[in-house]
Amino acid sequence: MAEKTYGVDGFDRKILDILAMEGRISVTELARRIGLSKSPTQARLKRLEESRIIRGYRALYDPIRLGRDHVAFVEVKLTDTREAALAAFNAGVLRVAEIEQCHLIAGAFDYLLKVRTAGMTGYRAVLAEKISTLPHVANTSTYVAMQAVKEEGLSQISQIDGGMS
Repeated sequence: MAEKTYGVDGFDRKILDILAMEGRISVTELARRIGLSKSPTQARLKRLEESRIIRGYRALYDPIRLGRDHVAFVEVKLTDTREAALAAFNAGVLRVAEIEQCHLIAGAFDYLLKVRTAGMTGYRAVLAEKISTLPHVANTSTYVAMQAVKEEGLSQISQIDGGMS
């Protein structure tokens, strides 16, 4: 089932770009930056929210500063790829907090997971006790990230200096 797409103009794109970097900006400041008055800016913002182009607002935290600096990407091959099996796997993934991202892939494996833990010992436990026990998992391959060059949620300073600031 395809979702409806909405047209956005240059002002909408400016709003989205600014909010992506500064989600707590005031409407007054947002209006000033995009070159519109407050009322049309509020109307555009409301339309973007109601159309679900803006799906919500959240705090982005630096996981490295919270001790969750081990990132692994996991290729997952399933024993069954019929819709019911995919749905069961998807439901299981949603219950594993350490899985930050999960993507169904067209390729040599079925899913690519991004897993974040405090270290290799924690990752091994998540792999053995949670990921490997998800429905229909046949096998996995793990790739450990050595550095995040660009990652949503990390400040530019953390990305540039490896989190040493």
